[in-house]
Amino acid sequence: MASSPHVDAPDVAAGRLTADDYTRNFSDLHPPLTRHEAFVEAERCFFCYDAPCTVACPTSIDIPLFIREIATGNPTGSARTIFSQNILGGMCARVCPTETLCEEACVRMEGEGKPVKIGELQRYATDHWLTEQPGQPFRRAASTGKRIAVVGAGPAGLACAHRLAVHGHDVVIFDARPKPGGLNEYGIASYKTVGGFAQREVDFVLSIGGITIENDMVLGRGFALADLRKDFDAVFLGMGLGGVNGLGVEGEDLEGVVDAVDYIARLRQAQDLAALPVGRSVVVIGGGMTAIDVAVQSRLLGAEDVTLVYRRGQEQMKASAYEQELAQTRSVLIRHWARPVRIIGGNDNHVRAVEFERTRDDGGSLAGTGETYVLPADMVFKAIGQTFEPAPLNGTGEAIVLEGGRIRVDGERRTSLDGVWAGGDCIAGGEDLTVAAVEDGKVAAESISRALGTLGAQR
Repeated sequence: MASSPHVDAPDVAAGRLTADDYTRNFSDLHPPLTRHEAFVEAERCFFCYDAPCTVACPTSIDIPLFIREIATGNPTGSARTIFSQNILGGMCARVCPTETLCEEACVRMEGEGKPVKIGELQRYATDHWLTEQPGQPFRRAASTGKRIAVVGAGPAGLACAHRLAVHGHDVVIFDARPKPGGLNEYGIASYKTVGGFAQREVDFVLSIGGITIENDMVLGRGFALADLRKDFDAVFLGMGLGGVNGLGVEGEDLEGVVDAVDYIARLRQAQDLAALPVGRSVVVIGGGMTAIDVAVQSRLLGAEDVTLVYRRGQEQMKASAYEQELAQTRSVLIRHWARPVRIIGGNDNHVRAVEFERTRDDGGSLAGTGETYVLPADMVFKAIGQTFEPAPLNGTGEAIVLEGGRIRVDGERRTSLDGVWAGGDCIAGGEDLTVAAVEDGKVAAESISRALGTLGAQR
């Protein structure tokens, strides 16, 4: 492995900022609307018939209705409208890329370039319920005596469990982490979900009753899918993506080369942000939301130079234009059309720099140009996507059919195994969106209820 031409020691340290800096940097990205602001914004809505915003919402929330309810001074009814379609509507209001979904479809966006702030209005209504209203907007049906196992307490699993519980089923969620919530708890930028909101929302979901969570339970370690199929009336798989893609370049195993997903999880669980070390010069490799989140949060932790490098152009980045702009306003430099060819270390086996090759589009394929450059780095974050690990599904007596490395499902989220459904990022075609995972869980729950012959419980 080539050594770095630099002789300086790597500069990775904790406590780069003052306590006030950390508080300010990780405060709420979008402070909630006041009552007056919500009224003014709600009045901008045209309350369209066959509204394109509702069509664009993966969970089909009746957006004109919930906005009208806000405008008429009924935030409680507005929240009920939202929760009827998306029980995790509070988190989705915070993390959904509304700028590419409902707000992009807004009629005012087309006419004025300034859509109604649907996401902020959704947060206004759902926050009102979670703050002012005790308990659930739904009533649990009489017990059906049916038991369903849900693997994964992320958005898909929680949404599925809640809808099943509403229908009167008993649900046991098995989750690999110490705390439920999935990526909402471990993978979202801290400044988007302040104040422990993810756990508040989990508590809200569980308040319907009939749901038990068993933490630190990893499928394939101590229990198998075959066991769940034998012991429960149905199974829902919502375990997300457990693997992280590697760069496949020389020097990837150097100290200071870190999986972005793991680092964000550490940051999310940190009791004291000042204790979390970050490099002075940081390089992030990737172009999705995880890459943006780790780049921005590195800056907020005190990194002086943060560069995000993506192998293709700006228009191909999975991160939305809004998120890219957010990173740039936090002084993150985004460089396109380059891929890593080696990570350079010093004699102490710690990263010092990354060498990149410039790339180009060659008829739709990515090609190297042969021209290279080197970026100094004290830390390198790998953020080039996650992979599904099918090994825990083994031992079922028959294999679940995969498609593109993930679980193949039909329109009702049924897998190839009888009595097993799946949803969220682990399924083929998963969109890596909280709102899409919620829809998967909801659709699967209704399908499970139909299969068990108990659909139609009261709400």
